[in-house]
Amino acid sequence: MNAIYSKLSRLAWTVRYLKARQIRGQLRHRVLRSFGRDEHADGQAVTECPGCVWPRDVCFLTPGIQENRADMIHSGILRFLNCEQSVGFPPRWDCPELPKLWQYNLHYFEWLWALEYDDARSVVLHWIENHPLAKGAVGWDPYPVSLRLMNWCAIFWGRFRGRLEADREFLDRLWSSVARQTNWLTRRLETHLLGNHYLENGAALAFIGSCFRGEQARRWFAKGYAILREQIPEQILPDGMHFERSPMYHCRVAYVLGMLMATGNKHLKQLAGQPLERMLVALRVLCHPDGQIALLNDSAFGICNDPEDLHSFCGEVTDASLQSQTGGCFALPDAGYYGWKDREGDYVVCDFGKIGPEYMCGHAHADLFNFELSLRGHRVIVDAGVHDYAISEPRRYCRSTAAHNTVEVDGQDQCEMWGAFRVARRGHPHGVWFRPSRGGFDMGGWHDAYRRLRGRPIHHRRIRWTISHGLAVQDWITASRVVHAVSRVHLHPRCSIINRSDQAITVAFLGGTFQIVAADSGSLSLETGWYCSEFGRRHPGNTVCVSGRGSNIELGYRVICLANNAMGQLEKAHTTLGMLRLPEVAHTLR
Repeated sequence: MNAIYSKLSRLAWTVRYLKARQIRGQLRHRVLRSFGRDEHADGQAVTECPGCVWPRDVCFLTPGIQENRADMIHSGILRFLNCEQSVGFPPRWDCPELPKLWQYNLHYFEWLWALEYDDARSVVLHWIENHPLAKGAVGWDPYPVSLRLMNWCAIFWGRFRGRLEADREFLDRLWSSVARQTNWLTRRLETHLLGNHYLENGAALAFIGSCFRGEQARRWFAKGYAILREQIPEQILPDGMHFERSPMYHCRVAYVLGMLMATGNKHLKQLAGQPLERMLVALRVLCHPDGQIALLNDSAFGICNDPEDLHSFCGEVTDASLQSQTGGCFALPDAGYYGWKDREGDYVVCDFGKIGPEYMCGHAHADLFNFELSLRGHRVIVDAGVHDYAISEPRRYCRSTAAHNTVEVDGQDQCEMWGAFRVARRGHPHGVWFRPSRGGFDMGGWHDAYRRLRGRPIHHRRIRWTISHGLAVQDWITASRVVHAVSRVHLHPRCSIINRSDQAITVAFLGGTFQIVAADSGSLSLETGWYCSEFGRRHPGNTVCVSGRGSNIELGYRVICLANNAMGQLEKAHTTLGMLRLPEVAHTLR
């Protein structure tokens, strides 16, 4: 009975955050999935192709990081998510033995960009003939339909437009399929999910509608534009961050807005221009000195376009002058990301924001007050990233509090993460403050994520960064009973521990050495963690743990990049940690 009650309670807490339209969408989605007769819903007549209205010189950016070369595809090999499979050429379109996300990537057709016209033509015709609309056909799920439509139109009516218009037989077949898929998408919008999926649905409809003449295309455009007009202001926060707070999905949404701008449609340019410029500015500060994104929430390398390629492409379509950051403090207060970036290669980003929009936390992690750090151009303290949506154990780990550089209490996550994408009870940050200076920043706050536990623990954190003294982190955990708290520091797998004492650990990295010095009140230990910077791959790394037990716990540590005056810096570290006391910041945290 307790297990049943726990599951029902978790479900109730999850549903309470959903929007009414999501609940209606969930009911409709489940009914259609169970009882809908998809194969009989595709009878709408398609008229002759009305012609393309895009400029002849329209230019689009290839989506994502392409792992598939033409020679691989011809040999029947496709590689997605670091998983290589032999599927033939043209591929077999039904692969139920493979993870669903892999199958989705197959049906996105992003790999089609690697092929020349004749091969791309034969592959698309093969899909049209061999993957019809039917119950359980993965390629007809709304999300892959959305991405496929954008890729097919960008490739054939953009890159190969001259060849296509001279190939009347294929033009008619392609247009007929595009029209049927687009009509289907209008009836299967992902209102049960919302978030980035719903934005992709709207973007696909507007993109396809902007491509063609005729009343049908105008209807598609109107529906897609209405979705975008509603969703862009909601999903792109005033500080430029995508509201799911994942740098990876931030890059994807920036790419989508850039593609809409590239069509030249004046309505899309007016709608997407300013939000896209804000997104690009935010992206600058979400990248480490190595040029790649911070791995906050569900984020991984090798999926979305390289940030520099995005800045180049989107800068052209927006005609915006997007200058690189010269260095110093940055703040994305709506997203809750704050930090420092300089030309010497030091970078710190702190996550003091909500885990995501309340009704859309599928890509969120239990990581309140997490941070990442680069020193001298190299990542040294890292977020877990994301492993694979389909493999439960690594997925649970990557979303857990223990996988992040923050405090875990009594072995519990800050938020109740369950399933692959669900969150029940979740914590919220309070009293967050940020004080920038010429040489660094000082910030703090508290969160209520552990109030659901016995003793109702509260976690306060203060982080201070200065270019002269490094990074100081101080935590206070207060509760009405004795609890056990662990503050973790996840080292990059390339970091090696070369010396260890009761209060300090010396670490070698590609840029030199640094030390983690614990405050006297904490117990320092080591454990193994996982670094999942790419889908399907995980690398073991050392995790430094500073732990304590009590009802009023104070934990702290300092990260110092060592130089010739290392001993002097260590002495300053101990002194500074001793100065960071709870009463000093309590008045700003209420």
